Amino acid sequence: MKKKALPNLYIALIMLFLYAPMAVMIVMSFNGTSSTSVLSGFSLKWYGELLNDRVTLQALSNTLILAITSSILALIIGTLAAVGINAMRKKWVKNAVLTVTNIPMMNPEIVTGVSMMLLFVFVGHMVSSRDVLGFPTLLIAHVTFNLPYVILSVLPKLKQTDKHLGEAAQDLGCTPLSAFFKVILPNISSGIITGFIMAFTLSLDDFIISYFVSGPKFQTLPIVIFSMTKKKVKPDMYALSTLIFVTVLVLLIIMNVMQARAEKKQKAIKQVK
Repeated sequence: MKKKALPNLYIALIMLFLYAPMAVMIVMSFNGTSSTSVLSGFSLKWYGELLNDRVTLQALSNTLILAITSSILALIIGTLAAVGINAMRKKWVKNAVLTVTNIPMMNPEIVTGVSMMLLFVFVGHMVSSRDVLGFPTLLIAHVTFNLPYVILSVLPKLKQTDKHLGEAAQDLGCTPLSAFFKVILPNISSGIITGFIMAFTLSLDDFIISYFVSGPKFQTLPIVIFSMTKKKVKPDMYALSTLIFVTVLVLLIIMNVMQARAEKKQKAIKQVK
C-alpha cells in the first residue's frame, strides 16, 4: 500500500500544481465583484460584460480567423510534405529534411519572432511598403510554426499504412490522385485531424511570435490581454479564459478519443492478418 501511495501522492501534487490556477480562474469568473482575492457570491455578471466588450470580441474574432486559416493552410502543406517525406528512399535525405522541418519547433519563439519581423520589414522596405505588418505576416508566421506539428502528426500514420494500398487502387483503375484521396487519405485521417487540432490550439495560444509580426490594424487576443496587464485586467477576461479553457479541453478529449479508436482499429487489423 505504501509503495502505491507515494506515486499517487506525487501525481496528485503535480495535478494540483498544474490545474490549481485554472480552478481559481474558473471560480473567479463567477465572482459577483471585480476582486481577484475575495469571492462575493455567484454571478454571471462577467459573462454578460464579455458580450458588451467590443475590443475583446474583435480580438477574439481576429484570433479565431487567424487560427482557423493558418491551421487549414498548415494542414494542407504539412500533409503534402509528410507524403513527400514518407516517399523518400534515401534515409540520409529523409533525416536531413526532418531535421530542418523540426527547427521551427525546437527554436526559441522569441528568436523565431524577431527573425520573422526582420524578414517582413526587409521585404516591406524592398517593395516600398511601410505598413507591411498585419494579417498576412501573422498568417505566414503561424503557418510556419504549425507545419512541424502537422507533419509529425501525419507522418506516423503514413508509416503505419500499407505501402501497396495505393498501387492496388491504381491496379483497380484509380489514378494516382484518386488513389490518394480514396485510399490513403481515409487511413491517415486521424493523424490529419490531430494535426489540425494541435495547429489550431497552438495558433490560438501564441503570443511571442504574434507580438513581433502583428500590426496595429490586426491584433490577436493574447496581445490585447497583454496590453491590459499594464493597467488592470478586466474581470470579463476570466470569463473568456474559462470559455477558451473548456473549448481546448473538449478538443483535446476528442483528439485522445480519436487516437484511441485509431489504435484499436490498427490492433484489430493486425489480429485479422
